[in-house]
Amino acid sequence: DTIRIVSGYSDLIVMRHTEIGAARLAASVATVPVINAGDGAGEHPTQALLDVYSIYKELGGIDGIHIAMVGDLANGRTVHSLSYMLANYKNVHIHYVAPENVRIPIEVKRYLVEKGVSFEESSDLLKVAEQVDVLYQTRIQKERFLSLEEYEKASGKYTIDETVLEHMREKSIILHPLPRAGEILASVDNDPRAAYFRQAVNGLYMRMALIDKCLRQI
Repeated sequence: DTIRIVSGYSDLIVMRHTEIGAARLAASVATVPVINAGDGAGEHPTQALLDVYSIYKELGGIDGIHIAMVGDLANGRTVHSLSYMLANYKNVHIHYVAPENVRIPIEVKRYLVEKGVSFEESSDLLKVAEQVDVLYQTRIQKERFLSLEEYEKASGKYTIDETVLEHMREKSIILHPLPRAGEILASVDNDPRAAYFRQAVNGLYMRMALIDKCLRQI
């Protein structure tokens, strides 16, 4: 009922919700476009759009890249959407680096297999850092865990610091959907490969473009 009422008051609904699938449910009854701004631990498609644009802008292309996704990959909705989106490009290889209890969901891996996207799971961040063009770090989201014990199993396992920088390629980049919670040290910020604040600015323009496109279709 709320979505139907809001549809009558607005030209566009941008919705963030705690439940997986909430945006899809809203879109099924809305009479105006609905943009999913994040649905729980499900997906975050607008973040994936700005992430892909950021990679393109920083590296000059998407095809053929090696990317590592690091952190809470089970609950991190941004890595789910980014994985699905990267499946549209050629010769992309994905490295998933995560604590044992928050590895990438099986449904994401099944999708990549169906699309012929190569990927691997690893626990060695330093080794992976030497191989990738993009290091996509995510935070361990305490609010996603059912118990403090499970959170502590995952927290603090992978941190980008000067040691990781030493292992990275000279022309590689570090991305993060932000906010961070200690998984990238502030001392990394001045490294030219630290692209996460430039990435955030790209999100402003990407979302402006998306809103413009939706409104032009009304």
